[in-house]
Amino acid sequence: MSELETLESGILAAIAAASTEAELEEVRVGALGKKGSVSEKLKTLGTLSPEERREAGPAINGLKQRVGEAIQARKEVLQEAALDARLAAERVDVTQPLRPAPSETGRIHPVSQVIDELTAIFADMGFSIAEGPDIETDHLNFTQLNFPPDHPAREMHDTFFLHPREDGEKMLLRTHTSPVQVRTMMSQEPPIRVITPGRTYRCDSDQTHTPMFHQVEGLVIDKESHFGHLKWILQEFCKAFFEVDEIKMRFRPSFFPFTEPSMEVDIGCDRSGGEVRIGEGDDWLEILGCGMVHPNVIRNCGLDPDVYQGFAWGMGIDRIAMLKYGMADLRAFFDADVRWIDHYGFRPLDLPTLFGGLSR
Repeated sequence: MSELETLESGILAAIAAASTEAELEEVRVGALGKKGSVSEKLKTLGTLSPEERREAGPAINGLKQRVGEAIQARKEVLQEAALDARLAAERVDVTQPLRPAPSETGRIHPVSQVIDELTAIFADMGFSIAEGPDIETDHLNFTQLNFPPDHPAREMHDTFFLHPREDGEKMLLRTHTSPVQVRTMMSQEPPIRVITPGRTYRCDSDQTHTPMFHQVEGLVIDKESHFGHLKWILQEFCKAFFEVDEIKMRFRPSFFPFTEPSMEVDIGCDRSGGEVRIGEGDDWLEILGCGMVHPNVIRNCGLDPDVYQGFAWGMGIDRIAMLKYGMADLRAFFDADVRWIDHYGFRPLDLPTLFGGLSR
């Protein structure tokens, strides 16, 4: 066997033995690369006589061509085998249900959704959002709001008290978001139009009360605000939130230390059939408390009650969420039951807007 035949036999055997494209590439470089065995043979043609070159040239070039064709053929075989293996490994069973899209995984809690709904409604009326700490001073939570230390109304706000600060100031978990209104009046010049959503705490626990709950309050302070403005805001809010065209509303006298006069607000509903339908029927449902800000509160915040006046209101976010979306037990809001949140929760991309709809 000649030298070229021996070389060809070895290269073709290496090509046939290559089990991956990477191994085949090593064989190609070893044979046809810049310093490959076949390439080195081609370089020797320049040292041969014309007669020898006429005989060796076609033989070496033929070898180069046959090696190239063998490599290409083997490459196609390996690629087809790799594709078959990948198809077998990544085969999709079309009889199985589709996995949920990422946008369908998880739900927005109804409380978070309702806070977004409140924000959309009141922002359209020109209100901004104010926030404050959950751990509040006794002075801001009670005294600044016209609750003197010995006032019996404090008993209605039994809460969770913490150790006093080094200066002796009593600390507690806030019983309402009204301290945020005080902080706003003390830090901003009127006119003031804010809502104050957030967590609040009281020693209650039953089907409609929990030790921690969510509340939103509203505050308007300027020189000309009056009860008619308050009534219009509450009516428009209830119509937008419950998504009804008309709503009946009545105001009953009540008592809150921080407002004078103070009122409880009822809205018309229908309780027949085991459910509450807002905006229908002849029944009444208490929904919030409100009133004109007490002059003492305005004065305590550094404003002149002879110049400025205003009104405030407050309602439970969890409670109005229960009314709107038909939830029977407040305690389920905090059970962390995935089945409950899957049923009552909202899709992450369904953001409430007045244009697109609050609860679509």
